[in-house]
Amino acid sequence: MNVALVHDYLTQFGGAERALLEIHRLYPGAPVYTSLYDARRCGAAFESVDVRTTWLQKVPFATRNFRALLPFYPAAFESLDLSRYDLVISSTTSFAKGVRVSPTALHVSYVNTPTRFLWLQDEHTASSIPAAARPLFRAAVPALRRWDLAAARRPDRIISNSLNVAERVRRIYGRASDVLAPPVDVAQFSPWPETGDYYLVVARLLRYKRIELAIEACNALGVPLVIVGTGPDERKLRSLAGPTIRFAGQVDDDARRMLFARARAVIVPGVEDFGLVPVEAAAAGRPAIAFAAGGALETVIEGTTGTFFRTPTAQALAATMVQSEHLAFDARRLVAHASGFSPERFRVRLAALIGRYQEELSGQTPAGLRSAGRPAVSYA
Repeated sequence: MNVALVHDYLTQFGGAERALLEIHRLYPGAPVYTSLYDARRCGAAFESVDVRTTWLQKVPFATRNFRALLPFYPAAFESLDLSRYDLVISSTTSFAKGVRVSPTALHVSYVNTPTRFLWLQDEHTASSIPAAARPLFRAAVPALRRWDLAAARRPDRIISNSLNVAERVRRIYGRASDVLAPPVDVAQFSPWPETGDYYLVVARLLRYKRIELAIEACNALGVPLVIVGTGPDERKLRSLAGPTIRFAGQVDDDARRMLFARARAVIVPGVEDFGLVPVEAAAAGRPAIAFAAGGALETVIEGTTGTFFRTPTAQALAATMVQSEHLAFDARRLVAHASGFSPERFRVRLAALIGRYQEELSGQTPAGLRSAGRPAVSYA
């Protein structure tokens, strides 16, 4: 069986890329097709992977300004020749689901979220798109939405990374999906006997992450906050930060593990698609303080692995931080909770789902393969 994997772009390394690597572990001989690949930003993670890029890779400075190229990704992915593969697995938050495959192939799409900048603009500001590219982006949005809706019909089966995302997929694309939580490398974390005096945020510095709530809450309480991550909103966030706020930028794995293990608590102020950071915190024996919405509702057990604040304000977050200081969290229960999201469990469940899809579709005609599981509506 010839297998290919497809991913939106490899220009950064985060939860979606970790999930892709676990999928590749199931199919270690499969090439990974992607629009752009920046080996420097991905570190050594993909050094042994056969990464194949689209024509966008030849655009000068493309990997550095990949968001400026948004209108061109549909054509780039449709240009990929995947006709010789029997199984195609796309890993996507946007474009990879739109590849064209053989009429007899099985295309399974692992969806981290419907395309955020097209359908969730209240959460994802255009500030992440370079200013010079914004007029072109705004002009292209109607056509991109039409293409995205059509692209979402192409996979034979969709797997969503959370119940939260499954509901978005149903609402936006009209598709049913199975749910499989993404893998979390819980084994790399472990509890530490001593706790530091700081709170921790680990996130890309994007507006929808609402990191300013954590900064303002810690400013008001006068408590230390360490922020791990980089992104377009860094300058704005630094302007809000008081003397107790430290921006750590990108840190290596050892520093990241220690920051988790010694934090008073890990703050998750945005609406997450899944909520990977609270699971990492639990694996390190530390609780999360999360906004009560989105994927965090699936990865945080209130009173056991963390607490929620229910109004998206710095005042509400600060009040919950004060209240959580009086709660006791059992590190053993935190670690046990995190173990349910291990990479091994992800691979076993993904293999079972794909096996089921192959059995379900094996008796269908090519035309049946291409229409299975799709809504009876037109997006033309």
